Amino acid sequence: MKPLKIIFAGTPDYAATVLQALLRDTDFLVQAVITQPDMPAGRGLEVRESAVKKLAKQVGLTIWQPQKVSQIIDQIRELEPDFLVVAAFAQLVPESILKIPALGPINVHGSLLPRYRGAGVIQAPILNGDSQTGITIMLMDKGLDTGPILAQQAIAIAPDETGESLYDKLADAGARLLSPTLKALAQGQIKPQAQDNTKANYVGLVKKEDGLIDWTKPASDIERLVRAMYSWPGAWTWLKGKQIKITAVDPIVLPLNVHQPGKTFIYNNQLAIQCGTDALVIQRLKMEGKGEISGKEFINGHRQQIGQILGQ
Repeated sequence: MKPLKIIFAGTPDYAATVLQALLRDTDFLVQAVITQPDMPAGRGLEVRESAVKKLAKQVGLTIWQPQKVSQIIDQIRELEPDFLVVAAFAQLVPESILKIPALGPINVHGSLLPRYRGAGVIQAPILNGDSQTGITIMLMDKGLDTGPILAQQAIAIAPDETGESLYDKLADAGARLLSPTLKALAQGQIKPQAQDNTKANYVGLVKKEDGLIDWTKPASDIERLVRAMYSWPGAWTWLKGKQIKITAVDPIVLPLNVHQPGKTFIYNNQLAIQCGTDALVIQRLKMEGKGEISGKEFINGHRQQIGQILGQ
């Protein structure tokens, strides 16, 4: 049996993990990869290659980096792929391209569809206090994450789960689930299941401002925000015009409601912050232009800041 021909579209580490699994499987032939154009990033705005491009270069794959994927429709059609596999590509693929692969366009989506269609699907279940999320392998159609489901795998969300740790778990799960799903679909062993659109909800792209902490909210909400936004964009606040990132808090909230929301205070020799309801003990934080420190180090080195109101 000839290997199944695949064109792969993806950009970040998540997608590279999925691509690596396909490259290891001799039942597949990855013909080319499509990834986002090189972009400036970091403080120095150095132009950086995507994780998918770096992996593709290592193994000598054809690489396409169009501003719009519609620009390479002729190249895709010429390769006559069996599958187009998309994982965190960050571009909408037009219907004209979705019709090209003989066996279908496939998306490796980081939620249990129809829950959490859209972009910010890794942070959303943590923010909402869900007990689980998962991976969905689906056929793509012209809608946003609306296509029929081929396979799913649930993943439990740990009490200390962060956006970063869940990102890695979803990438690994997607990589494991994709290969057997593609093979079963090619052999006619899977009947695609339509999604229940009445249960669908959408989440947008996570932006830096989504990490801004509103100290008038309950401590439990803020605790989940800190975990969901770690490590990007981070949960952050203001102190006298300078940004502070809160990188870790104690998951157990303090039933204290005696201070103004946002006020820093010391509780049992620990740094605490009053929230709209209850308070949080701060385990780790990062002040603007400085390295990460513990809450106790903040108390020892910045005692004059205790009693200040964050968010101003």
